[in-house]
Amino acid sequence: MIVRDRPSGLRLFLTMRGSILGRIWKSLLVTTLLAIAVTWTGGALLHHKITLTTIPFTLMGLPLAIFLGFRNNSAYDRYWEGRKLWGDVVLKSRNLARQCLSLIDTGVPVECALTDVRARMIYRAIAYAHALRHRLRETSAAGDLKPLLAAGEWEDLQKASNQPHFLMIRMGADLRDCIRAGQVDSCLAASIDTTMSGLVGSGAACERIKNTPIPFSYTLLLHRTAYLYCFLLPFGLVDTIGFMTPFVVAIVAYTFFGLDALGDEIEEPFGAAANDLALDAVCRTIEIDLREALGDPDVPAPLKPVDYFLS
Repeated sequence: MIVRDRPSGLRLFLTMRGSILGRIWKSLLVTTLLAIAVTWTGGALLHHKITLTTIPFTLMGLPLAIFLGFRNNSAYDRYWEGRKLWGDVVLKSRNLARQCLSLIDTGVPVECALTDVRARMIYRAIAYAHALRHRLRETSAAGDLKPLLAAGEWEDLQKASNQPHFLMIRMGADLRDCIRAGQVDSCLAASIDTTMSGLVGSGAACERIKNTPIPFSYTLLLHRTAYLYCFLLPFGLVDTIGFMTPFVVAIVAYTFFGLDALGDEIEEPFGAAANDLALDAVCRTIEIDLREALGDPDVPAPLKPVDYFLS
C-alpha cells in the first residue's frame, strides 16, 4: 500500500512509486509510436490511405469508458471489502484476547508461556492472522508461526492443508478443556466461541474474494476493446488534428490502459504489489496489541513505510 500525501505541481507527473505507468508503459509506447508513424505517413498504410471519421470512436469510446468505470468499481468493491474483513480480523483478535484473559480463570496469574492456556490461545490468535495472510498470498508462514507455537503443534501444523482452520480447531479444543476443568463457565465460553467463529468467517470471506475473480470473459473483452480502440484512434484523428495526433493518442491510451491495468491490480487486494492491502502491517498491529494485552515483553515495533510503501 502506498502511504503518502498527494504530490503537487511537477511532482504529480514525476511520481512513479505506486503509479500504474510501470505496468502499461510498453503498450503506451507501442501505441504512441504507431500514432507517430500514422502522422508521418498521413494515415497511409502500405501506400493505401485509411480514412476514418471520429464518429465510430465517439460511439465506441463512451461505452468503453462506462464499462471500464463499472469494472473498476467492481474491483474497488472487492478491495474495500477485503479491507473491511481485515478490520474485522483486528477487532475480533482483540476481543478474543480480552475474553481469554478476563473470562478464563485458571487460579494463577497469566504467564507469557505456552503452558498457560490463556497465553497459548492468544499466541494462536496472532498465528491465525499470520497464517491467513500467508494463505491468501500463497507464501510460507514458517518464519512467523514457528515462534508462536509449541514444537508438537508446529509439526502437526505442517501437515494441515488449511493452517488457519487448524489453529482454530486447536483453540476450540483448548476452550473445551477449560470448560471441562471448570476454568470457564459454559455460558461465558459461548461468547469466546462466537468470537472464534467470527474470525473463521472473516477468513473464509477473504478466501471467497481471492478464489472468485471477476469473470475472465468480461476482462478479456475490455482488454481487446481498449487495445483496438487505441490502435485505430490515430487513423481517425490524423486528418483532423495533424501533428497533435500522437499527443492526444498517448493521453487517451494512458487513460484507457491505465484504468484497465488498475482494475486488474486492485481486484486481487491480498497480494504484495504497491497498491495492494498492507497485510504485513495489519498483522503486526494485531501482534503488538495481543502481546501487550498478555504482558509479553517481546513486543515488535510497528511497521513503517519504506519509500512510501507499506507492505
